[in-house]
Amino acid sequence: MREVMTKTMARNVFYGGTLFFIAIFLVLSVQSVGHIVKNSTNTATLTEEVELGKRVWERHSCVNCHTILGEGAYFAPELGNVMSRWDVMDDPEGAFDVLKGWMEAQPSGIEGRRQMPQFNLSDEEIKGLAEFFLWVGTIDTQGWPPNDAG
Repeated sequence: MREVMTKTMARNVFYGGTLFFIAIFLVLSVQSVGHIVKNSTNTATLTEEVELGKRVWERHSCVNCHTILGEGAYFAPELGNVMSRWDVMDDPEGAFDVLKGWMEAQPSGIEGRRQMPQFNLSDEEIKGLAEFFLWVGTIDTQGWPPNDAG
């Protein structure tokens, strides 16, 4: 003879299963965040210049056109790996020079092409932005975003 599940038994199975999977979700979430903080971000190398660059990035809403580490708009190029694409990852002065030249040449005036506005950044702000991009380039993104092209 088959035993029938009562409402109380069904409710207990539902609540027990729900609590079990919530607990698993919380444990995996804590483990994932711990892994990201420990292995992916490079907090030991955060400097005042990197922080200044991030503030410049935010103040001028660069994310409205560019992506960084795959997050943001897709109107302009990904900037999370821009310094490695420009081959200046190991040269902070070179990174500043290349970025300064690029920023000062904007807008380029080429008809029919997307144009970046001229923000008239100071050398200090451009240096901070270069340091921010260099720092972002050191984050272990585990291959994300997959696009290495400019």
